[in-house]
Amino acid sequence: MDLLRSLPLGLYLEQPQTWLHKIDPRVKFAWLMSFLTSYILANNYWRVLLVVILIVTTLFARIPQRVWRQQMGWLLMLSFFVLAIAAISPDAMGIDYQPRLPANEQILTQPANSNNPIQQASTHQKYSYVLFQKGALRITRHSLDLAVSLSTIIFTVIYSTNLYLLTTAPEEITSGIESLMQPLRRLKLPVTEIILTLTLSLRFIPLVLEEVQNLFRSVMTRAINWKKLGLKGAFKLWMTVAERLLDNLLLRAEQMANAMVVRGFTTPNEHRVQWHDLRLKALDWFAIATLVLFWGIRLAVGTKV
Repeated sequence: MDLLRSLPLGLYLEQPQTWLHKIDPRVKFAWLMSFLTSYILANNYWRVLLVVILIVTTLFARIPQRVWRQQMGWLLMLSFFVLAIAAISPDAMGIDYQPRLPANEQILTQPANSNNPIQQASTHQKYSYVLFQKGALRITRHSLDLAVSLSTIIFTVIYSTNLYLLTTAPEEITSGIESLMQPLRRLKLPVTEIILTLTLSLRFIPLVLEEVQNLFRSVMTRAINWKKLGLKGAFKLWMTVAERLLDNLLLRAEQMANAMVVRGFTTPNEHRVQWHDLRLKALDWFAIATLVLFWGIRLAVGTKV
């Protein structure tokens, strides 16, 4: 089990360079925030459309299949299970459903009357709050609405963030966020210190995964008989592993701090490293125009009534 390759957290695809890699990190960050915020007060059609857009973008960008196949597969499976479980779960509405048509169907055989609301309702499509019911299984309109909402938000939030990290280097992320946070300097906020902390955090994620992977392998190679240990013994063992993991991470952090001190790093303002020259190009302006169209469609047809 290789956590560094199977988990999407903090991983960046260096090769091949797709057109998503070439977009300005600030523009990609705006797209990411749009995916995460346009979901609010949106109807289910828009929520499903966000999932489709993410999948189509991945395929259109020609990202290698080995990179996204397993991640997207597990995420789609998780979303499907959430959809199925939420759909058959009680909708918590407590509605005692009654059909719109009267029990006495002879009323409908009376002469037509344009002022009769019952006959007017019968001319429309039959409505049913309960969409499916067989035994204990019961799917209502509200439970299906909640199921679609939960399953799509899980996929959208996780995969949009994963796609952003996959096509944007950590230094590009921090440079873009620092550029967007420049107005906060007028409020005397330590923007550079915040960005430095974010950069170190992003760089530290692979080290955490590596330590977890090494400890997991060390436990597996010892062929421990878990049945003889029992619940109490297994708990003590995992607490020991967690303590060892914390010690290793603190050691790595100390080594990183010592490396910065040895290189003469005192304050971020005096030792700034300009990773990227952020300039908007033709592809970036096209992405911005598409983002404006994205929000136009969202406000026009995606708002929940």
